[in-house]
Amino acid sequence: MRTIDWDQKKNCVTIIDQTLLPEKLALLEIRDLQSLIEAIITLRVRGAPALGAAGGYGVALIARNIKAKDVPGFVKQLRAEALKLKNARPTAVNLSWGVERVLDRALDADNVQDIRNIALEEAKMLAEDDVQRCREIGMHGAELLKDGDTVLTHCNAGRLACVDWGTALGVIRSAVEAGKNIKVISCETRPLNQGSRLTAWELAEDKIPVTLIADDMAGYVMRKKLVDAVIVGADRIVEDAVFNKIGTYTHSVLAKAHGIPFYVAAPLSTFDFRRKEADVVIEERDPDELRKCGSRMLAPAGVPVLNPAFDATPMENVTALITEEGVFRPPFDFKAIEKLKM
Repeated sequence: MRTIDWDQKKNCVTIIDQTLLPEKLALLEIRDLQSLIEAIITLRVRGAPALGAAGGYGVALIARNIKAKDVPGFVKQLRAEALKLKNARPTAVNLSWGVERVLDRALDADNVQDIRNIALEEAKMLAEDDVQRCREIGMHGAELLKDGDTVLTHCNAGRLACVDWGTALGVIRSAVEAGKNIKVISCETRPLNQGSRLTAWELAEDKIPVTLIADDMAGYVMRKKLVDAVIVGADRIVEDAVFNKIGTYTHSVLAKAHGIPFYVAAPLSTFDFRRKEADVVIEERDPDELRKCGSRMLAPAGVPVLNPAFDATPMENVTALITEEGVFRPPFDFKAIEKLKM
């Protein structure tokens, strides 16, 4: 079952509703733009590569629902609705990348029906490409792991964060597939617990040994020499930093202090070398994600909350970038990497 897909019979987007895991595995049918935006904002679908696919399928969905028959009116509405989709989450670059890729291809057509058909065709191709890219990331990254290694990971960069297979967890899956005995330490990843709810669930489903820890135990397990490598995903990689789930920077500092390699696994679509750290807006999440656990209050209702979804890890803390085009080590040749995207 893919994290995100297109149902040909029902003409809608289907996603695994990640807010229900691990208690329930359920597919959600998305038939309009507002429902897709709601699913993105509430993290029913999340993860940079999966958001890229959501952007692509979203354009196809918008095109299906526009009633205008004249091409100029259709295109104007398509662009306006696509902009709303791009802005659903500001930090992860893949969402806007997916929207733009499908939009650019579809607008080569000169009639409404062809725009619709090409948008869907390109969105499906984007999704297939994502699966292949993750496989290639996994293949390259698996070579960095030795038989018997224990890997610490943060948040969820598995198949639930992609169309399938995963980036950081894709490296682990590929190493296991190659016959290596790999164990995983999964940080819970507060405040929404993607590490415990999603990563631990994925790995348990695949029968890959996983141990769950609280986020503030990372230093403990590294100092105890229980970790051989740290592998995380990324939501945006700029010239001087890697943006990923809040807490990633802390792990990079701890890994560096303990001489543990810190790897970032991400497709080239996540790279955004037109910008630097200072140019990127970090999404601020609902304060109640910290104040509450379900309906139960964990803090006084009026207490001020700082709840950024992401942080920035400086490039000097990164041992290597694992991509579908291979493994890149410092000093990073950003111009050469950028050319590979073209």
